[in-house]
Amino acid sequence: MESSVLPTLIQLRASANSFLSQFEPLAIVVAPIVSFLIARVLQSFIQLIHEKGVKATVIGFVMTLFKLVPGVQKYIDAEKQKVVDKLQSSGKSSRDGWKTELPNTGLGTKVLEQMKDLKQKDPAWQGKCSGTVYIGGNESEGHFSLINEACSMFAHTNPLHLDVFKSVVRFEAEVVAMTGALFGSKEKASGGKICGNMTSGGTESILMAVKSSRDYMRAKKNITCPEMIIPESAHSAYDKACQYFKIKLWRVPVNKEFQADIKAIKKYINKNTIMIVGSAPGFPHGIIDPIEELGDLAVSYGICLHVDLCLGGFVLPFARKLGYPIPPFDFTVQGVTSISADVHKYGLAPKGTSIVLYRNHDIRKHQFVAVTEWSGGLYVSPTIAGSRPGNVIAGAWAAMISLGQEGYLEHTREIMEASKRIQQGVKEIPELFIVGRPDMTIVAFGSNVIDIFEVNDILSSKGWHLSPLQRPNSIHICVTLQHVPVVDEFLNDLKDSVQTVKRNPGPISGGLAPIYGAAGKIPDRGMISWLKMELVNDNDNDNDDDNDNDNDGNGKPMSSRSIRFRRK
Repeated sequence: MESSVLPTLIQLRASANSFLSQFEPLAIVVAPIVSFLIARVLQSFIQLIHEKGVKATVIGFVMTLFKLVPGVQKYIDAEKQKVVDKLQSSGKSSRDGWKTELPNTGLGTKVLEQMKDLKQKDPAWQGKCSGTVYIGGNESEGHFSLINEACSMFAHTNPLHLDVFKSVVRFEAEVVAMTGALFGSKEKASGGKICGNMTSGGTESILMAVKSSRDYMRAKKNITCPEMIIPESAHSAYDKACQYFKIKLWRVPVNKEFQADIKAIKKYINKNTIMIVGSAPGFPHGIIDPIEELGDLAVSYGICLHVDLCLGGFVLPFARKLGYPIPPFDFTVQGVTSISADVHKYGLAPKGTSIVLYRNHDIRKHQFVAVTEWSGGLYVSPTIAGSRPGNVIAGAWAAMISLGQEGYLEHTREIMEASKRIQQGVKEIPELFIVGRPDMTIVAFGSNVIDIFEVNDILSSKGWHLSPLQRPNSIHICVTLQHVPVVDEFLNDLKDSVQTVKRNPGPISGGLAPIYGAAGKIPDRGMISWLKMELVNDNDNDNDDDNDNDNDGNGKPMSSRSIRFRRK
């Protein structure tokens, strides 16, 4: 055997040397290196096309080349700064008189008078804001008063010290259990092991669900390069989670009904996929994703499915009991591994209360952080925060126990009816169209004949605070108990605003329509991202005396809202 192989190898060596002898030695060394580099560039380019699509990749490439032209980058930077300065101009004077250090002598109880004075200068929000405040009535009476008293009673408690504040620990456990029961924990299909924790809000609940799913799938399937797939209508908290936890995110276009597109999501599933996401309903248009179909997909591929019920958690269970056609959305759907639901929205609890739930303890245990080598002792924490305010936990418990099933049913009836009235009113305005078919209490609408963002500016001048959307350009109102008595007023103002824009098209002074419109048309999405980051960065709290009056200090420009171009 060796005698036959050796001559063959010698012959191959001789042939190779003869062939290579016609090339320079340096070329022989450089060629493989250059080939390798070209292959890596092509691989990166193909990967970029796969991630962003051909159109976005080509646009990004062209923009990069364009910026290399002498003077172009400088011009673009100057123009971008003009936009930033324009958006900040309205807030430059608002910081006049803001304190930057402790006063020498404290005000004592007089500080309360100053706080009351400052609060009175806030814009009127009663009945005028999309979402934002979900409790009905006046701040000084009814449910408001009850929540305020409950929070005040437990203002100095912290569930971190569970051996001291045992009442708060009980409140949290009962809030979690009661919420779980709304989502099928008592049903056989759920498996009977639903568990969870309270968090500070929907974003933290989503962060915890994503982190837990990532670590669970690492333990279960040894996935070390995790990826997740979400419809483009899913909340931006998933983007934040993927940046925090180093997960590759795929945003998939929705279908014609503005729901998660099952076929499109399926195309992106691979060996590194840890989870997919559905919303009930989605924030932009108030439409419920096909949770059952997503559940089937999750089961067939052995991956996690998170359902975002931050808006619908305390409406859908009761809307179903009232006879509304609500599709399955909870733990009775096989494949659902986690759910997030905000108590501080339609649960009518104080701000800073949300729930994250898991199908079982095997998944939830990956949410916890345990530290054994700290000199301060053994430490374990269930959520992002260590210390947590016990007062809002107590407030959430008080809200749920005080209202009960009957209270939530009545409130759901009121807001669902108000939502239907608004939908009908929008349909009767010929210049407008409703986006999709809303399943709950969010009504999104746009226009093919006038600039809907100009309509929003007119509404803003009348005191309304709605949410601008994109894809398609539209605005929405998230109906709460605050809107129940003002539905007719809203529809009248909407009709008037539409006619005003129709008669006199064009942006109004100080309006944001040009910004929203431009944001939707600029092909370079990196430029939009830069703009948002620059605004938030420049408008963050700044202790530099030289910049004391250069921003509004709340990190939320754009009509006192997040530069995400949304309100909630």
